[in-house]
Amino acid sequence: MQKFFSAFFNLLKPAQPKVAPDSETEPAQITRSKVLLIVYDPLMDSGVTLSQQQSWYRTADLITSLMLDMMQVSAGMARYEIVERVELNEFPVKTDGFRYTPQSYMNVLRGTIAPRMPQEVDYSAIIAQFNILQRVARNEIDEVWVFGFPHAGFYESVMGGPGAFWCNAHPLKNTDAAKRRFVVMGFSYERYIGEMLEAYGHRAESIMDKTFSKLSGDANLWKRFIQYDKSAPGKAACGNIHFAPNSRQDYDWNNPTLVNSECYDWQFNFPNFKGDVRVVGPSEWGGEIRAHHKWWFNHFPRVAGRKNGIHNNWWQYVVAPQNVVI
Repeated sequence: MQKFFSAFFNLLKPAQPKVAPDSETEPAQITRSKVLLIVYDPLMDSGVTLSQQQSWYRTADLITSLMLDMMQVSAGMARYEIVERVELNEFPVKTDGFRYTPQSYMNVLRGTIAPRMPQEVDYSAIIAQFNILQRVARNEIDEVWVFGFPHAGFYESVMGGPGAFWCNAHPLKNTDAAKRRFVVMGFSYERYIGEMLEAYGHRAESIMDKTFSKLSGDANLWKRFIQYDKSAPGKAACGNIHFAPNSRQDYDWNNPTLVNSECYDWQFNFPNFKGDVRVVGPSEWGGEIRAHHKWWFNHFPRVAGRKNGIHNNWWQYVVAPQNVVI
């Protein structure tokens, strides 16, 4: 009887990708993602959209720049395609049913009233409105990018689907009907490319942390990759999305301090490290947000081979989280 129930509950678990045997030659795979793009850009009382009224960025320009940056830093391993773009003349509804009007939102921007609390949007309503679970299940889309504005209430990234895990936010509930994991990115057309890369960077951090979560010590290459001098004196590697190898605090991109780092070993010798440690400073990553983030992503491994069940091309997980074995 115990074996019966054990077998029954195993059937209920989400299907996991099979772990391929270790290999030195398994090719690095290009990973493609089909994106549903949703843009909330309501018409304001001035007669133009919010983004136009505030002279914020054009979403088309932001998207083009982001996809080109991702193509460049991944050496073509991460490829995104917008398969549908939906423009909405409305404010998204929040978890308590509240929805801004043009007037109430402008009052928030002017500081005459406080932003609505709770701030979080109703993801369930958006998922239902656009049949996202069904479309992911049918392989019509792989993820969703949403553009909003300050106080819209979107997370930078959040994951849904069976087996969804922390992706800079708690997993979306009641989304197993998607049959596989998917990510909803939250961008703002009030911000520029550096901030978009940062949102994507937090997604990458969450996914790679989960990818290596079963490994410890020297086998956990992700923990080694994100070391910076403040956290690991004298053993800096590439740092994380907030900390360059020499940073002393968040967003400290232009700190002039020089430190030893193995970042060149990661970029040119992975997985066969040669002990290439060099003195580096902000001239390496440009001293500002977009340049740093591109530099950081450019050090993500993207070569052939698999070790400890994990491919040496990390983009196969960052772009497609359903490949992560949990």
